[in-house]
Amino acid sequence: MVESVIKNWQGEQVGETNFDLRVAKETTAAHIVHRALVRQMTNSRQGTASTKTRAEVRGGGRKPWRQKGTGRARAGSIRSPLWRGGGVIFGPKPRDFDLKMNRKERRLALRTAFISRAEDLIVVEEFSNELQRPKTKDLVAALARWGAAPEQKALLILSEIPENVLLSARNIENLKLIPADQLNVYDLLHADKIIVTSSTLEKIQEVYSA
Repeated sequence: MVESVIKNWQGEQVGETNFDLRVAKETTAAHIVHRALVRQMTNSRQGTASTKTRAEVRGGGRKPWRQKGTGRARAGSIRSPLWRGGGVIFGPKPRDFDLKMNRKERRLALRTAFISRAEDLIVVEEFSNELQRPKTKDLVAALARWGAAPEQKALLILSEIPENVLLSARNIENLKLIPADQLNVYDLLHADKIIVTSSTLEKIQEVYSA
């Protein structure tokens, strides 16, 4: 059970909340979170790097000079990997980097990563009504009042993302905004501060508890 205070738009404490998620055992927690992180980063690779072998490089169909009598080394093609402009030996080819991980393990790793950041978690009241129109300056000031300094990397998680919040947040350098149903291990571990609304916290418990 994790307890946290709730702050309003002015950064004042207005209540308390608690939440509970099933996490991995202490002996295996680091291992399963690491596996999930490696999987996410590996699966983000496009795998489109490609080089041409000597069979794919253009030209080189004719033997550049006769086999004997020239005093030069034997050569069968100007597209040999030994020649400039030739093919590449064992170069990268398009491949699939996809790593598999069971759904239950992924959920367990996600819950474990989230709970491990409890000390850096900031719970706030719904604030979309405070932004009558998109205003980046107001949101930056609110983040500072909540305890997320401008130089710190902040992750803002909302159950639903209103347009005025989206437009206010998109130009803040160290702020990343994601919906509650798109949590991922990398963002949770990469951020210095994690900011959620009380309703978002309830949705996280609802979506990821199973």
